[in-house]
Amino acid sequence: MDFKEIKELMAEFNESPMRELEIETDGFHIHLSKNENTFKPQGVLPQAPQAETPSPSSKVEEASEQAQAASYIKAPMVGSIYLQPAPDKEAYVSVGTKVHKGDVVCIIEAMKMMTEIKSEVDGIITKVLVTNEELVEFDQPLFEVQEG
Repeated sequence: MDFKEIKELMAEFNESPMRELEIETDGFHIHLSKNENTFKPQGVLPQAPQAETPSPSSKVEEASEQAQAASYIKAPMVGSIYLQPAPDKEAYVSVGTKVHKGDVVCIIEAMKMMTEIKSEVDGIITKVLVTNEELVEFDQPLFEVQEG
């Protein structure tokens, strides 16, 4: 895309009712958003300095152990997440909840459509990584699950 096409695309986006637009093609990537919570590519956030730096081999071993130990339930779409079926109801899941494959863990609202998000694994919820009514991105981790 040339600069003129990008400017036209941005103008059309600003005049449209769409809240977010992402285009990726042939090495070109653009993400437009009207949301208050802006898009933050994963892996770009600065990390706090560590007091002690483990050796590279121990880092690899630790990372592979953590990867085997936990999996994530991720957002299949962009939208607002609801952790409970209604404001006066209990959350679908919380830390310590045992889930089975197919259990509803939350709802994501996208374009006025409510979509139930189901667990793809059996296990125990070890972390809830989002807050109720937060805007979530595609493939964003929502829950950490200890499989088993």
